[in-house]
Amino acid sequence: MSSYWTLPQEIMLPCIQDKYFQHEVISGDHSFGHLISGEVKANIGDQTHILKPGDTWFVPRNQLATFFKSSKDGQPYKSVTICIRVERLKEYYSRHEPVMVADQHHGIRQYEAHPLLESFFGSLLPYFDLEEGVPPAIVSVKIEEAITVLRTLDKTIDRWLANFSEPGKLDLADFMEKNFMFNMPLQKFAYFTGRSLTTFKTDFKKAFQVSPQRWLTQKRLELAHYHLSEKKRRPADIYLEAGFENLSHFSFAFKKKFGYSPVEATTRSTY
Repeated sequence: MSSYWTLPQEIMLPCIQDKYFQHEVISGDHSFGHLISGEVKANIGDQTHILKPGDTWFVPRNQLATFFKSSKDGQPYKSVTICIRVERLKEYYSRHEPVMVADQHHGIRQYEAHPLLESFFGSLLPYFDLEEGVPPAIVSVKIEEAITVLRTLDKTIDRWLANFSEPGKLDLADFMEKNFMFNMPLQKFAYFTGRSLTTFKTDFKKAFQVSPQRWLTQKRLELAHYHLSEKKRRPADIYLEAGFENLSHFSFAFKKKFGYSPVEATTRSTY
């Protein structure tokens, strides 16, 4: 069971009682969050990050990421998450000059414990007890405070917060090889490679000589087979990471391709 308390959709307090929960982030908003309890495994491209209680993170907009959220030590997953929208940032930077420091870091950013972070996220918790809701003006103040905290602790953050451009045309083959495990519509793959859906399908066929749907299924099954046969992981633990929506569909597709079930794959010799 999952529950969310929100302050006009920009400040959220998700509390997830399920043992295991997958959440894919494919957002046009930046995400700034603090983990209160539970555990998170964040997959971004070929990088994996483990977040524990007390950790704070920032995920840039238009960044593909999958969060596997779970209970830990008898405590549910619980966090405070801020969505920082482009509209607010444009207004903010009309009043503040960005400092564009060179930054080669991509993907999720993690921040060590700091009084500013503890004070900021702690100040949000009482608002979720208000039945009548929080005035939009206060939400605006807290969003601006979030931006100020980020800029104070991370001198390179303006390069992300003050960048309002949309994804440009990328190397399609390279992008797909790194991100095929994300379970999202073809329209999203097209958007993130800087193409219309029609152009994406045409360029994809040129690069891989097969349709996107068939190639994605093949790659995801190969990844799943690796986790099962080489890493000896359980089917229930890997089907989401491999890009499948449910275990039954995954098991059917796996057996159709390999001739044996995912469970059997964990016991077969790799030699």
